[in-house]
Amino acid sequence: MCGIVGILGTHEVAPILVEALRRLEYRGYDSAGIATVNDGVLDRRRAVGKLVNLSDLLVHEPLAGKSGIGHTRWATHGAPSTVNAHPHQSGPVAVVHNGIIENFRELRAELAGYGLTPSSETDTETVAMLAQHYLSEGCSPIEAANRTLDRLHGAFALVFLFQGEGDLMVAARKGSPLAIGHGDGEMYVGSDAIALAPLTDRITYLDEGDRAVITRSSVEIRDAEGRLANRAMKQIHMDAARIDKAGYKHFMAKEIAEQPTVLADALRGYLEDDRISLPGEELDFTKVERLTLVACGTAFYACLTAKYWFEQLARMPVEVDVASEFRYREPPITPGTVALFVSQSGETADTLAALRYCRDKADKIVSVVNVAESSIARESDLALPIHAGVEVGVASTKAFTCQLNVLLLLALKAAVDRGHMTQEALSETLSALRALPGILNAAMARSDDIERVARQIAEARDVLFLGRGLMYPLALEGALKLKEISYIHAEAYASGELKHGPIALIDKTVPVVVLAPRDALFDKSVSNMQEVMARGGKVLLITDAAGAAEAGQDVWQTIVLPAVPSVLSPLLYAIPAQLLAYHTAIAKGTDVDQPRNLAKSVTVE
Repeated sequence: MCGIVGILGTHEVAPILVEALRRLEYRGYDSAGIATVNDGVLDRRRAVGKLVNLSDLLVHEPLAGKSGIGHTRWATHGAPSTVNAHPHQSGPVAVVHNGIIENFRELRAELAGYGLTPSSETDTETVAMLAQHYLSEGCSPIEAANRTLDRLHGAFALVFLFQGEGDLMVAARKGSPLAIGHGDGEMYVGSDAIALAPLTDRITYLDEGDRAVITRSSVEIRDAEGRLANRAMKQIHMDAARIDKAGYKHFMAKEIAEQPTVLADALRGYLEDDRISLPGEELDFTKVERLTLVACGTAFYACLTAKYWFEQLARMPVEVDVASEFRYREPPITPGTVALFVSQSGETADTLAALRYCRDKADKIVSVVNVAESSIARESDLALPIHAGVEVGVASTKAFTCQLNVLLLLALKAAVDRGHMTQEALSETLSALRALPGILNAAMARSDDIERVARQIAEARDVLFLGRGLMYPLALEGALKLKEISYIHAEAYASGELKHGPIALIDKTVPVVVLAPRDALFDKSVSNMQEVMARGGKVLLITDAAGAAEAGQDVWQTIVLPAVPSVLSPLLYAIPAQLLAYHTAIAKGTDVDQPRNLAKSVTVE
């Protein structure tokens, strides 16, 4: 969600902070600001909107200093405005914050009794005010920060900067990620290692509940119990080119185009000849009675797709839950249950909370993540990387197909382990899977055809997506992508549900996107298409050559994809769904990479 950067440097930090924040733009934000300490004086600059507005402000009102903190805000408490932007300052203390302080109203009422009143609508300003209060009682900056942290309820990543303290930052993490970067005579803090990549490749990730006192020459980390903690320093390898657009107009376009490459890389990481090899602890599906899959957003649709795979291939009972509902339902976890959590960032707050609910109840916690050092990965018994590489676009593309890939490999392994698939059948499926990256490239070649259709879709106010079987979760994902970045209202339904209500929406102004490869359910999909066309609906059929020949003559538009085995169709049909959303958004002129109101990593509930 929001982005945090902190620097104790040897050079002027304002331009470095802004550049680091620029690398966090992909997380989504509505305002930005920085604060520095210069000759002991604490000062700040803030601006609403894109970082260019902050950069322009700094040209006219420069901010000197070699120590500073910066923030990109995604509004939770208080509308986007300069006064609500971070850093928040109260007297001699400034803070930046990711998360939500749940008890800020009680704290604000208490502080009012000391004559301290807020100037913003935010929960974060209360943190700075509380620290100021403790400073006024004679506490040192470190003591004031610790006493403040002891009072906070909720989720947060926080960094404190103090007037008169040019060689001190205090950082804390509870529920939101935070990392410390080690330099040569310099130290850094970031909510994401991406922000620190140009500055250092040596990173220490704070654990849940950690607090850190940072100077240019040292870092002291204490755990949630106040004990000194020896957190490992890791060397990260983050090629700056991987977070560059590489000639594409948008990160989303680049990341769609990268899918054949990253999928091939991921397969090499999991396949040894005709065997599926999982990293770390082996997972024996003969001992698994039930699988519970939990995720949010696009990752949830990956889980819903996996439900079909596990049930059909491995004959395994599977439950799929939206993470934000899962733990509040307090579902019983029966013996023999493996709980599997899917998250691109590995920091999704709802998914992490669901994982912690299952920790002492499920036989094993497995995660499918894109960030190996994320909280979800570290708190799992087995973390399975998807090998998608850095994904910057808010609307997930390559992470989705890579999640599908890992989940399919798990389902295939389960099928073999449980005796429902022969080694010969596995070898045949893996051979087809190895050929899939090349087939995805062929699907990319349909981009111009999809763009022509998208220009007409862009004129619609409402769009429906239909799919059966494995295409139903893909229809849901296609509708999500379209609404995320084009702001067109889109809904998806299992095709058989059309006549149970949604058919009332059909008229000549509503395009209906039908995902229907020529498989065992194709004839039923054709019947649903006929129901739409009989009522004047415009059908965009996405199918293969055999499907187009059989049913594509009377439809409004047809996009023809290569034919693949049915089990692989979700990975292939994700491509046109993504391209349709992308080209529709381009036609409408929306912000493709940073759509309004959305954040890449949702680290608050």
